[in-house]
Amino acid sequence: MSQTTAVLAQTDDEIPGIEIPALSVVDLWKRYGGTQALSGTSFQLAVGERLALLGPNGAGKTTLIRSMCGRVRPDQGEVLLSGQSIRNTGVLQQMGVIPQDLAIYQDLTARENLECFGQLHGLRSRALRERVKWALHWIGLEDRANELTRRFSGGMKRRVNIACGVLHRPRILLLDEPTVGVDPQSRQRIFDMLDELNQLGTSIVLTTHHLDEAETRSDRIIIIDHGKVVADGKLEDLISSTIGARRQVVIETEGILVAAPPGMTWDPLRNRFVCYVDDVVEELPQILERIQRVGGVVRDLEVHQPNLHNVFLHLTGKELRE
Repeated sequence: MSQTTAVLAQTDDEIPGIEIPALSVVDLWKRYGGTQALSGTSFQLAVGERLALLGPNGAGKTTLIRSMCGRVRPDQGEVLLSGQSIRNTGVLQQMGVIPQDLAIYQDLTARENLECFGQLHGLRSRALRERVKWALHWIGLEDRANELTRRFSGGMKRRVNIACGVLHRPRILLLDEPTVGVDPQSRQRIFDMLDELNQLGTSIVLTTHHLDEAETRSDRIIIIDHGKVVADGKLEDLISSTIGARRQVVIETEGILVAAPPGMTWDPLRNRFVCYVDDVVEELPQILERIQRVGGVVRDLEVHQPNLHNVFLHLTGKELRE
């Protein structure tokens, strides 16, 4: 254990009322040849917290995820689960990992897959039977338990995949793009399942390219780029600290305008005017009056609240791709 890790663990243990984080990522560095994948990445996950982890392609997110679950050994730094290094024997049993690629056996039934992964997690006899029964009910596939999973839809396979990773009741669940390739109904069902786990106390780290999932399904958001954390906080705090809370007003007009309305920017690519306001109720009537004065007739109007997409582009300059 490094000196930094030892101090962190000692501090958490010795201060009354301070809860040890479910997960601590402490100063991770990792280089592959000439590529610096991680550059001092650090953050914590509180017990029972839901954390969304975002980053553009090449940001170091994959290396970070693999380091967190022990599949990559960083050049420097530590990953702690409940204050213990994942290098210690048995500590990783506290974590459940759901990979992006399906990790189930297509030629086994749903029940057989669950039994197989349950045994890999050390479950036996009665405990295994009870957890398999619970899992089939949890994923809503009790009536399809004895059917080969290769006959299942993408969403059903995803649900079996998730269940295989939580049979051992992990304290922390790491999900890498859990809704890739599923329909909206299946996405909703998956997140209902995860909400149930979270309510039972499971701490969750979610990586996703669906920004709406990060906005609505997390308590906190972390954005990484160039191997380091560039933003960490609740959505409203990230908006406030980066782009601000002003609303964007987009107005399409027709008619011949003698001049651009004061305080408005013309967007020639989309043939519309754009401006920003602090108070929509107070400022919008004035904006419409300005357009009318210069000969414009409003055809359509939209008011956009700043969101995670705006924050992401502001910080990374890149779209979040699958």
